[in-house]
Amino acid sequence: MTAGFWAGKSVFLTGHTGFKGGWLALWLASKGAHVHGFSLAPPTEPSLFTVAGIESLLASHTISDIRDAAGLTRALAASAPEIVFHLAAQPLVRRSYAEPVETFATNVMGTINLLEAVRSAASVRAVVNITTDKCYANNEWLWPYREGEALGGHDPYSASKAAAEIVTAAMRTSFLASAGVRVATARAGNVIGGGDWADDRLLPDFFRSVGAGTSLAVRYPYATRPWQHVLEPLAGYLALAERLVTNPDGMDNAWNFGPADGDARPVEWLLTRLCARMPGAQWHATGGEKLHEAGFLKLDSSRARHLLGWAPRWDLDAALAATVDWHREWLAGADMAAVCRAQIAAYEAG
Repeated sequence: MTAGFWAGKSVFLTGHTGFKGGWLALWLASKGAHVHGFSLAPPTEPSLFTVAGIESLLASHTISDIRDAAGLTRALAASAPEIVFHLAAQPLVRRSYAEPVETFATNVMGTINLLEAVRSAASVRAVVNITTDKCYANNEWLWPYREGEALGGHDPYSASKAAAEIVTAAMRTSFLASAGVRVATARAGNVIGGGDWADDRLLPDFFRSVGAGTSLAVRYPYATRPWQHVLEPLAGYLALAERLVTNPDGMDNAWNFGPADGDARPVEWLLTRLCARMPGAQWHATGGEKLHEAGFLKLDSSRARHLLGWAPRWDLDAALAATVDWHREWLAGADMAAVCRAQIAAYEAG
């Protein structure tokens, strides 16, 4: 990131009450951006948004639903943003099986609503739409996926995000590019870090089991995921947004932001390291409900490395250490906004 780029910039951020959105709001605010948040209420209690006092850092804070097209359009117009980050989503695979209509409505129509709102806002110069690595048609290959691979999705969540990618590309080529708005999509893997209390995510479930003194039941201990600290892809989103504004030629398309190849690890590998850091922690494999989930998935981020100069800074052990340290600070009653800023500064320092 260029020093001073974000200072004074008006940024519209959907999903700012969520885990990734909360960290991004903190990071942007620390750089002097005027952050305007639009999101549902925090999805968990506790949440990063509340424990880090993120509302106090915002230029405006709107609790609403991206399915409300009129409300979204009014909020975006009022903030007059130069840059838009779209993170609001129904983000859980297993929940998408229980609520497929809500998942498609939020992830597909919500994206259309956001891009339609951008069309009517003359201030916007760049949009980064955050999707997921699960937007690829996963063939369980041993090699990583590149941005040009076929899109698809076995489950409603993955299919909705693949559809959001197609929608974004269509809106870009049909309307936004000719209006001078640069639009890109960003795909990342399984993020970890302090402040995530979502259901059906490995680390939040692990910390809950430790707190309860129980053994964590694990559905797929041998599934391999591209684990990375939440700051890794966020750094990529920030770098991409900056380039869309300052040097946009060839930037307005899809981008992968995945970890180093060695950090695509099985669930059991991660749990072994976590148990070593948290004495008394236990886990066991379970033969419970077997909804389809990808077994193997890796991303090829060569394009981001070569064209954006982005590369992972923390390996998986460092990411786990930062996550456990954050959780311990929270249990100790620390100032969590300060803890987050310190971790951001440590990440930026390399």
